[in-house]
Amino acid sequence: MNGILMVMWSNSRYSKISSWFILVLTIIVPNSFAKSLADSIQQIKPSVVGVATYLPTRSPPVNLLGTGFVVDDGYHVVTNAHVIPAKLNLAKKERLVVLYGQGRKPSMREARVFKADEAHDLALLRLKGTTLKPLTLGDSSQVREGDKIAFTGYPIGLVLGLYPATHHGIVASITPVAIPVASAKELDITHIQRLRSPYNVFQLDATAYPGNSGSPVFLATTGEVIGIVNKVFVKQTKESVLEKPSGITYAIPIKYVKALIKP
Repeated sequence: MNGILMVMWSNSRYSKISSWFILVLTIIVPNSFAKSLADSIQQIKPSVVGVATYLPTRSPPVNLLGTGFVVDDGYHVVTNAHVIPAKLNLAKKERLVVLYGQGRKPSMREARVFKADEAHDLALLRLKGTTLKPLTLGDSSQVREGDKIAFTGYPIGLVLGLYPATHHGIVASITPVAIPVASAKELDITHIQRLRSPYNVFQLDATAYPGNSGSPVFLATTGEVIGIVNKVFVKQTKESVLEKPSGITYAIPIKYVKALIKP
């Protein structure tokens, strides 16, 4: 916030008239509620997890599928529904797990699908064991084009170990998840369904990679999560008329995650 400092002094050069002058100085005081991006990243990282499957007889036994983040009471993780495998090899004891921590040997926690929202490509997982640190969810209805954002996840998987990476940019556009097409030939069932139940997504001026699916999108100055990265699901509809998909990154607003968390 800005403060005003008023300084007065006397001009004594004239004997008959003593004039007082007021000098007004504006002092810029940093906003104590605003964080640097580095501060926000440190706040976010402990709650970002890898979503994977674990099969003891496989080499390597862990297969990282995407990113997720801890929400609600610390027993739940949200990610994209398309990240979750259609089925597990239960005969060979394959399990759905989340990875957390950092380095070549991350910690692992077994999980199960607790709820799903296929319309917004969201899945809520329930963890076994003790709680992890949940993130603060913001108000996605207040997000504006031009807001500075970042997202943290695992763009290159476990190739170099579990080391989260952060990309930053702005909200480039708030745009419909599906747009009308020029010809009925370009329509498919998925496109028709999303045109019937339209909603807006965030288009981001930052590049996400396959392993970023499910990454939290947060405001750079507060660390509040306002969306969840989703490239595959949105592109299938929004860019269905393009011969080659673009490098644009999209995010599902966090209000749909909040709705999924509700009892």
